[in-house]
Amino acid sequence: MADDKTHFGYQTVNSDAKAGMVGEVFHSVAEKYDVMNDLMSFGVHRIWKRYTIEQSAVRPGQHVLDLAGGTGDLAAKFSRRVGQSGRVVLADINESMLRVGRERLTDKGIVGNVEYALANAEELPFDDNSFDCITIAFGLRNVTDKDKALVSMHRVLKPGGRLLVLEFSKPVLPLLSKAYDAYSFTALPFMGKLVANDADSYRYLAESIRMHPDQETLKQMMDTAGFFKTSYHNMTGGVVALHKGFKV
Repeated sequence: MADDKTHFGYQTVNSDAKAGMVGEVFHSVAEKYDVMNDLMSFGVHRIWKRYTIEQSAVRPGQHVLDLAGGTGDLAAKFSRRVGQSGRVVLADINESMLRVGRERLTDKGIVGNVEYALANAEELPFDDNSFDCITIAFGLRNVTDKDKALVSMHRVLKPGGRLLVLEFSKPVLPLLSKAYDAYSFTALPFMGKLVANDADSYRYLAESIRMHPDQETLKQMMDTAGFFKTSYHNMTGGVVALHKGFKV
């Protein structure tokens, strides 16, 4: 409904306005997205993503949906894993991010088994039971209706398939949490201004992380959406968590 409210960072906004507001953030940062990821995480995001790839257990010939796949770093690795007999769909709601992803993968010579889809996670434009694995890395917190998106992912996943949600989460150590807060609300906007000429988008990033469900809440949301054997693994003291769930 148009008068439903949701969060955009710390702001309360109309639900039907959030997607456009998030879209503006990613239009703004698309060209510098990968550089900023390396700077913000000191390169550790590559380890988080490598672990996600390992946990996917993707094999040659399988079909993978890399949702909110942005600049395509996960899709590139999945392309090599599934081979020419498999298929990877790089999907994102943001045209700028999807364009950068297509350009990056094409420049790397990754063609033939990768497709691109402009898609909203809440209403995925794919048939039921289409994918062996779905990943969404650092994208779920930007989705307006996360419960609806999880149900949509469950629908397009094949029986026996797995969902992997890699996302910023809640640090498990109080001292780490305080240091992380100080870093997020001072260094991130500063780097955003310096590198991407956009402090506001990285201030939103810090706020959106704080508003995202914690580890146990997200696990319960996945259970409610129909996933089974749900679990999560904390990395970097819970700064990031990888949630996993399967479809019966």
